[in-house]
Amino acid sequence: MIYPFNAAETFKIAISIEVNGQKFYQEAAKKFAPSAASDLFTRLAKEEDVHRSLFQKMLDSLPPQEDGGVYDPDNEIGQYLTMMAGLHVFERDPQKVEKLLATVKDAKGALELAMGSEKESIAFYVQLKALSAELADQIQVDKLIAEESRHLRVLAKEYNKLFNAS
Repeated sequence: MIYPFNAAETFKIAISIEVNGQKFYQEAAKKFAPSAASDLFTRLAKEEDVHRSLFQKMLDSLPPQEDGGVYDPDNEIGQYLTMMAGLHVFERDPQKVEKLLATVKDAKGALELAMGSEKESIAFYVQLKALSAELADQIQVDKLIAEESRHLRVLAKEYNKLFNAS
């Protein structure tokens, strides 16, 4: 099987993950309201929407892609992508988000879960970059990785302010 993989595919996946993350943060904000953590989750939900818009603009700015791809006779890439998407913390189904948040006992745990998901996303994008054959696509995916890494640093800073203050 030839698996068509390029920066456009990565951005489509990233947009979906941002939508899912926004839902997660919105639900977390409701669950832990009123609190400073709830306010943080509300801000994070807005940031996910900003990321979604940014990634959509990046996707729209890409030149048209020619058909082509990576030769994958055993569909290992497709299986890997399906598995990774299925393991991702930010689920699309709102009921799954609610069930996931029900397992978290406090806002600290919810934020730790979110930071773990951001780390998973970065690792996932690094793998997707490696599957991109064209250097131009790899450069575009690097931009996405840089933005997600910046977001993770913001989360860590906020986590430290809320839960590691001495």
